[in-house]
Parts: sequence; C-alpha cells; structure tokens
Amino acid sequence: MSRSVTSRTRREWLQMMAAMGAGALVDGLFPRELARAATGRVAQQQQDRVAQFRAQIGAIPIQAQPLAKNVTLFAGPGGNVVVLHGSDGLVVVDTFVAPAWPKLQESLKGFGAPVKTVINTHWHFDHTDNHAPLRAGGATVVAHENTKLRMTQPHHLAVLELDFPPSPAAALPQRVFKDGYKLEANGERLAVTHVPPAHTDTDVAVRFEKANVLHTGDVFFNGFYPYIDGSTGGRIDGMIEAADRLLSLADADTKIVPGHGPLGTKSDYAKYREMLSTAADRVRKLKASGKSVEDAIAAKPLADLDADWGKGRLNGDGFVKVVYSTL
Repeated sequence: MSRSVTSRTRREWLQMMAAMGAGALVDGLFPRELARAATGRVAQQQQDRVAQFRAQIGAIPIQAQPLAKNVTLFAGPGGNVVVLHGSDGLVVVDTFVAPAWPKLQESLKGFGAPVKTVINTHWHFDHTDNHAPLRAGGATVVAHENTKLRMTQPHHLAVLELDFPPSPAAALPQRVFKDGYKLEANGERLAVTHVPPAHTDTDVAVRFEKANVLHTGDVFFNGFYPYIDGSTGGRIDGMIEAADRLLSLADADTKIVPGHGPLGTKSDYAKYREMLSTAADRVRKLKASGKSVEDAIAAKPLADLDADWGKGRLNGDGFVKVVYSTL
C-alpha cells in the first residue's frame, strides 16, 4: 500500500471514530483502551514522520553567497535565507528548519552583530521553524497578519502527507502588517510587500532597494514545479499574478532570490511565469471539459515541460494535481 493511501486510510479511520463519538456504539465495537492506543500510535507515527522530514532537510549544509556589500544569501536546509548585516544588527529573511538551528546560529555569529529583525516570507515550517530561538535572542519577528494566524492553527500538508500542530506562542511573530512594511537598517532600505493569495494567503516579497535584491519567498521556485498550498489559500492564478507584480519591481540586474532553488534573474522568473501560465491554461481546459483530476493527470498535459521543470519534489503528474486543485 502506498504512503498516501495509508495516510488517507488512517485519517478516514480517525474521522469515523470522531463521528461515532464516545457513546455505546464505540464501546460495543472497539474497547476504549484499544481506540486510544490506536489513535496514539497514529499520532506518534505522524510526529515521527514530521521529525524525520525536518531532519532530512536539516542535514543539508548551508552555503553562503554574497549578493552585495552587506547582503548575503544562505542556501540549504529549508530554502533560501537572506541576511542584511552591519552595525545596526542583522535583518534575517526566513529561518530554515529547526534541526538546522546550530548551523544557522553559527553562520549568523560570523557577522559579529545580534539579530534585530526577522522577516517571514510566509507561514510554512521550513521558513518559520527557528522563530523561538531567534526571539529568545532578542529579535523581533515581523510577518503578514495571516502568517501569525496560520501558525496558531494545525495543518495538514497534502503533498507531503504530513500534519503539523500549531506553533508555540514563543514562536509567533510579534509584529504583523496587512499590506506592507518598511525598514531602514545598515544603510539599506527594505520594502516588504504582501501579494494576493498565491503560494499561500500569507506571502510577502522583500526588496532590498539599494542592493537591488528581491526575495520572493515561495511564489518563485527557480527551475522546478512549485508546491501551491491550497489548504491555506494558495492558487495557481495567484502565483501568476504575483509573478507579474514582482517582475515589475525587477530589472535586468536584479538578483532574485526564490524561496527554493538557485539565485535567479528577471529572465529566469519570466520563464517560470510562462510555465505557470501554460500549465494553468492546459489544466483549466481539461477541468472545464468535465475531466476528473485522475483523467487530467492521465492526459499528460505537461509532458513537454517535464524535462525542464520536473526535477524537484513534484513531477508533471503531481503538478497537474496541484494546479487542478487550486484553480
């Protein structure tokens, strides 16, 4: 049995148990002790899988790449982190997964200044996992208001078949905004802009105006199909709209930092935007014609794109499913 089927079966069993309630029918069919033990085993297995997934990502080494005199890209265990450094203290965009904290902490110490501000591009764990230790060290975490909301809720990420509990209070952003946020530090001006629901409904982009660096978060996966989280407002048309908006902020010299993948250019982002539009158009036609998601996958509408874009966690079939579900 596949992992997805196994996970779905477990969820259905738990949903059935919840629907049946604590009445005599449950007592008659399942001893209470057995039901509690089974529920506990499923919960523990989910916790173990989440921990294993975090550990797998956390084992990736951190690679540093200077983007400007005082702006550095850290790539590795959970996407891309950008650090603005100088005597005013560090401004850090995103935070990697929890197991990478010792490596991130050591890398940040190399700048010789404390972390003053953390900015999140969105709510997902691989971008927010290290809030608590950064907050404990005196940093202020800034995020869109929806990021804080989503972090207070439990979530099931369907593509990964993983369940995440709410974040602890010590990990929540202390400062939130609705439309945008501006910050000046270390001789740089940062403009943080919320984009309409795209990868999630919490997405922001961070522009380092003097350095001409744009961190897009996960509205841009450079070189492969993106994950779009429909469970928290993500939608394929929003990804395209976000690309249009952010491309208008860039020029040929802008260093564009994707949420995942190598450092990109405006040309790279434009190619990605074209792929999104092509995929959306093809899957939309199949869905509008009454095709089920299974039929749409079987039609292989992205076969000619897979060689260029199917090298990440999602292949063409997986991305058809993502697009279909977020149209």
